[in-house]
Amino acid sequence: MRKILFLLFFAFTLFSCGTDTDAGEFVVGSDYLSLNNKVVMVDTVTVEMSTINFDSLVTSGQSRILIGNYDDPVFGKVKSNGYFQLSGSSYALNNSGSDTEAVNFVFDSISMILKYDNYYYGDTTQVQKFDIHRLTQKVKPNTDDDSFYNNSTLTYSDESLGTISYKPRPIEKDSINIRMNDAFGDALFQKIKKREITGLDEFKEYLKGLVLVPSTTSSSSVIGFSSSKSKVRLYYSKYQNDTEADSFFIDFLMSNASTQFNSISLDKTGTLIQNLPISSQRLSSSLTNKQGFIQSGTGVACRIDFPNIKQLKNISSKGAIVDAQLFIKPVNNSYSDKYPLADSLKVYVGDNLNRISGSLQNAAGSAVYGILNKKSDEFNENLGYTIPLGSFLQKEMLKASDSRSALILTLPGISKSVNRLVLGDQKHADNKIQIKVYYISY
Repeated sequence: MRKILFLLFFAFTLFSCGTDTDAGEFVVGSDYLSLNNKVVMVDTVTVEMSTINFDSLVTSGQSRILIGNYDDPVFGKVKSNGYFQLSGSSYALNNSGSDTEAVNFVFDSISMILKYDNYYYGDTTQVQKFDIHRLTQKVKPNTDDDSFYNNSTLTYSDESLGTISYKPRPIEKDSINIRMNDAFGDALFQKIKKREITGLDEFKEYLKGLVLVPSTTSSSSVIGFSSSKSKVRLYYSKYQNDTEADSFFIDFLMSNASTQFNSISLDKTGTLIQNLPISSQRLSSSLTNKQGFIQSGTGVACRIDFPNIKQLKNISSKGAIVDAQLFIKPVNNSYSDKYPLADSLKVYVGDNLNRISGSLQNAAGSAVYGILNKKSDEFNENLGYTIPLGSFLQKEMLKASDSRSALILTLPGISKSVNRLVLGDQKHADNKIQIKVYYISY
């Protein structure tokens, strides 16, 4: 059987301050020169980290109402308002067809019923408070793509139609019930009773929509509710002389997912990323305490560059990168039970202006993710995300042009959550990025 010897060499050094034209100096031994097939492991490739901020994220059509507000010790003040439009299950009272029968119906109450969808972030042991407000602006996007974004807003009335203070129980199967303003409910009931509202168009003209607005003083978490399982329920009764009243209700559903969106804001004042530039630029980790940042919902992402990858061609006249592994570590004490680590990272490929061209893919064309290694050790040295990127670096090394692509890291559920992550760069004291590139010469 023919045997192929694979040697691992650790003595190769790439200048961390070099450019594409830097030759570098690779010291190899006589054994390396005498073999026909050689594999070299290089662990000194320069990796640059920076933080970027996307212009906007589509938050409509995500099937989740995000409501809450909290002060993040790293990222700043996070807030999410949930906007939505309603449609009635019916626009007629429950009668046998007689117009005179409707006279006997009277309004009882109106409530909003919100069903947990098991998502939460922050401190759920603290009381959260939010109010319901009536929109004064039609639920219509300002863009041509019929989408709403994390920075979209609609005007609403100052008057609260209902308020609740509660301790969230987001992993329970129950719902929360918010009693709404009787005057609001009775006015809507009378419109339906008098047949002034008989269909969706008339209903939307009368009630453009609602928004849930969290308190800025008492909330300490962001909670997810299912838009498809939540509703506004109007209760009414029919009285017949002295007999017991028959009770009925009409449900108003969030049936159009495209008109439900979350407006998610981040006040970065006083944080390391308060000077985060416009979406086409980046904030180097050298200016943020050797750290990179990711936050879903607000569009904060981490960018990874490999400025000197073309130097690997100097190893031999003919060769290829056969494998590469990037190991990225979360910064110690930046995560906790309140701010847990995600199980994976989504990895995209971007250009010099942070425009995404697609997901990172392996040689087989499948999407590549950063997978969290949860193996415990005394100093958390093994805790981090592994990203296989051999195919990507091979393409970058062989590029004839001077253009370079970078990796852009986000968290899953970027458009319907507020999870965040802090990563150490290549010069971080305790949580350095590690890279291993395997290069074969032939």
